[in-house]
Amino acid sequence: MFNTKEKRERSLGVHLFLKAHRCNSPKCVQLRKGYRPGLHGQARHTVTEYGKLLNEKQKIKAGYGLREAHLWKIFATASKNPGNTGNLIVQLLERRLDNTIFRLGLAPSRSVARQLISHGHIMVNGRKHTISSYEVRVGDKLSIRPQSKGIAAVKDLNAESLKKTDVPSWLRLDKEKLEGEVVSLPQDIEMPFDVSMVVDYYSK
Repeated sequence: MFNTKEKRERSLGVHLFLKAHRCNSPKCVQLRKGYRPGLHGQARHTVTEYGKLLNEKQKIKAGYGLREAHLWKIFATASKNPGNTGNLIVQLLERRLDNTIFRLGLAPSRSVARQLISHGHIMVNGRKHTISSYEVRVGDKLSIRPQSKGIAAVKDLNAESLKKTDVPSWLRLDKEKLEGEVVSLPQDIEMPFDVSMVVDYYSK
């Protein structure tokens, strides 16, 4: 069976951590084969200016697991608000519930986080949420549903395993209770892509 997620990373030429634990191990294909997939993957490729803009957009879509309509909606929302459009896009991307669960370390990847959410294992302010695109707000408290603490994905979570998690400054995690809180809006987020190029792509 072809590993389409890892082929996607190789095609885009960036490490997007799409394969959960595998991406943090020496088995990561992006580390072993840091070139495009296919027969001519190691050949030189000439990329046009439009191609560069498209490539950056594709990185965001793949990294956050978005469809074209979702990313366009985020751009449209950001462009209508005052402030730097690129920074607003990053904030909206980071505030998605699936990304927040991933950033807290409660899921090894965004795709696993989406699965936990869609199956009803995640709670926001004490209520079950099944919409991955829900935008978290400052003060929101995130936790694992008590009835779900027996599933395999949650059993692997403990204070010891979470020590390796680098929780961003805009979030707070209680590693004993497996509960997180949004303490501020996302800021100073390092991205493996150029958001300004994505703004240029949609502005054309």
